[in-house]
Amino acid sequence: MPNLSVLSERYATDEINDIFSERGKILLERELWIAVLKAQRDSGLNIPAEAIDAYERAKENIDLNAIKEIEKKTRHDVKARIEAFNKVAGYELIHLGMTSRDLTDNVEQMQIRKASKIIFGKYVSVLRHLVEKAQSYDSIVLTAETHHQAAQLTLLGRRFAMWAEELHEHLVDFERVIEDYPLRGIKGPVGTQFDMLVLLGSKEKVNRLESKIAEHLGFRIVMDAPGQIYPRSLDFEFISHLALLSAACENFANEMRLMSGQGFVTEGFKEGQVGSSSMPHKMNTRSSERICGFCNLLKMYADGASRLSGNQWEEGDVSDSVVRRVIIQDAIYVSDGLCETILTVLNEMKVYPAVIDAEVDKYLPLLATTELLDAAIKKGMSREKAYELIKKYAIKEVLRMRETGSSENNLAKLLGSDSESPLKEDEIRRMLEDRMHFVGNAREQIYSVKEKSTELLSKYPAEASYEPKPIL
Repeated sequence: MPNLSVLSERYATDEINDIFSERGKILLERELWIAVLKAQRDSGLNIPAEAIDAYERAKENIDLNAIKEIEKKTRHDVKARIEAFNKVAGYELIHLGMTSRDLTDNVEQMQIRKASKIIFGKYVSVLRHLVEKAQSYDSIVLTAETHHQAAQLTLLGRRFAMWAEELHEHLVDFERVIEDYPLRGIKGPVGTQFDMLVLLGSKEKVNRLESKIAEHLGFRIVMDAPGQIYPRSLDFEFISHLALLSAACENFANEMRLMSGQGFVTEGFKEGQVGSSSMPHKMNTRSSERICGFCNLLKMYADGASRLSGNQWEEGDVSDSVVRRVIIQDAIYVSDGLCETILTVLNEMKVYPAVIDAEVDKYLPLLATTELLDAAIKKGMSREKAYELIKKYAIKEVLRMRETGSSENNLAKLLGSDSESPLKEDEIRRMLEDRMHFVGNAREQIYSVKEKSTELLSKYPAEASYEPKPIL
């Protein structure tokens, strides 16, 4: 018995699996055949209206076992599906003037575009959740870190705004990719449309046929001169955008893992959940780690797609077939699972302000050193001299705290007591009283990102309101 795809079975939702199921693919093929039939009838071919009605009625009458039996005889999958559809409809009119690639490439593009809209919608919901978290945490002062070292103060909400803005930038681009995604169209074996031209009798009719098919299938653009296949650089572009969309999610997930280890947050731990089979106290960030794994897969798939881009001979070949059968479906399964997982974490996560405050208290005098430097300069001390003076006591105090395990920070006292320092202890302590002034424009930046995101969220209200299905 063949093994099922773990990505499809464990992580992808039913709506995505339906698109790439054998039945879902055949249904899209039949929709394409019917669209071609309608366009051919409008172009003057003798196709009875009742025949099209019969195909419409039979569209969902799909017997997978019967199709497999025909394929055993024909040894050709497309021919088997043609015969099966003709049989249930009672006519033999589909696939006129078409080659297999007219069916398979266009159907794959239909699958990609249909799935893209779902993935886009879920990422719109992710954006909405990130913006809402940014607002919710707009007053929680946090120790910001660079190089994983305490640097200055920020707001926890601003950290979420940082991820939201990154996602927003790529969502706007992906929206354009979906809108402008071009259909290969009915181009025949080598792209010249020779067979359809012979069938319909004029270039004008062939062009009208393609326009009608594209309109019927929901595509705005049809390619003019592809070969037997559409350019595989389109696959590279598509999967690259999926990887780009995941970047903000990976940044979020990595930070959740780091902050959870510090006790600042948890990604949620439901009753009955187990963190470790041997250590009962563990509450591992398993979902955030899963997100990071998904993101690595997307980068791998983008690399795989890059190897197909520009690598077809003449008008086309099937050297890309094996790779595409893996990376296209799996990149979509992964993106779907990623969205479901990050939405779950965003819904279930909890923040512990008391732990965050304790770290801020510990590091605050150190995090204020850039302001202390400016204050000393304003009092007439040269920048370099002030820098060396503050550095001497800051490093000394950091080492003492680490060596003794103390959380008491005496930088204000040490610096204020130095005879060369223009800053006195009471002056330094007054500077430290108002934490919020140390976060600069952090709050304003949160609401700038919210305003920037509002247009996209308002444009897609149904997608923005999406909530995830339960995840394993």
